[in-house]
Amino acid sequence: MDFDINDEQRNFAEHSREFFTEHAGPEFARTLLDNPGEAAPGRKVLAELGFSSLTIPEEAGGIGAELLNMALVAEQAGRQLAGPSLATAARTAVLLEGDTERLQAISDGRLALAVIDGTPRGSIPSMDVVGATHFLALDGDDLVLGEGMVTPGEAIDATRGIGYVELTSSEIIQRDARSRWEKAKHIACVVLAAEGLGAADRVVELGVEHAKDRKAFGREIGGFQAVKHRLVDDWVAVNQLRSLVWWAAWTADNAPDQLPIAASAAKAYCANTFQTVCESLIHVLGGVGFTWEHDAHLYWRRAKVDRLLLGDESEHLAEVALRSIAAAQSSDTDAVAVSA
Repeated sequence: MDFDINDEQRNFAEHSREFFTEHAGPEFARTLLDNPGEAAPGRKVLAELGFSSLTIPEEAGGIGAELLNMALVAEQAGRQLAGPSLATAARTAVLLEGDTERLQAISDGRLALAVIDGTPRGSIPSMDVVGATHFLALDGDDLVLGEGMVTPGEAIDATRGIGYVELTSSEIIQRDARSRWEKAKHIACVVLAAEGLGAADRVVELGVEHAKDRKAFGREIGGFQAVKHRLVDDWVAVNQLRSLVWWAAWTADNAPDQLPIAASAAKAYCANTFQTVCESLIHVLGGVGFTWEHDAHLYWRRAKVDRLLLGDESEHLAEVALRSIAAAQSSDTDAVAVSA
């Protein structure tokens, strides 16, 4: 079995890295702290390039690619703190599955859509609602779509477009949609973890670069065990996260029964890894790591926000445990039935 991505996917990832390096980055994220708005490169650009419609079927104007391809793009977007999140795009593609007209509008960039968590009458903090014109929400067990009033949240990470939404209009577009809602959330968790993976990878790079350049007591600080061992541990953790994210993305199209556990595992491990590597970077940087001038705080901000979006670490670890126990019990029951 091949656990690696193929050459075509590598080239795709490389092209997306070049794009996000040019059209997004910490400098764009920094400006949003003083001038809130939609993060770079923005919905329209992502739609024009087809990044936000990667998992939308071709008949609805999308690319029709597997989730793994979107995860590879999301990883590169995360490196540059780009927005809006591709997790929102992947989530809406699942929620509107079969709705060709609305998916076409998203693919064309004519419909700026976000998903709100909580009730339609007053959401909890939700991602990418700043700049959106329409919103999807779960009302009881029904999926609804409508316009809404957005109250922006405090911009800890302004690139996430966090806000509170109260729907001002509402149309039921699917009844008994809870299972679809849960699947969409799992898909979004995978893509969000992929963005966290890219950001964490960049953070480790920044730490290694500084450790090679900064000198103390006549030698590079990277030569001291306290520094290099910590950076190596972070590098290992990021690459373990990459394997977990790629597996989770693969399950979406090839082993959907494994998706809930894989998605929650990726989301939980990303939450811890991303924050840990950010803390390491600040320690390695020393005094400069605590200043606003360095980009370290921009990545730390995203790590603190992302670990709470779509469920926190403890929630997802609990889901992994409960689903694993249920699967083991089911397997034992089947084995007893066969032996009987």
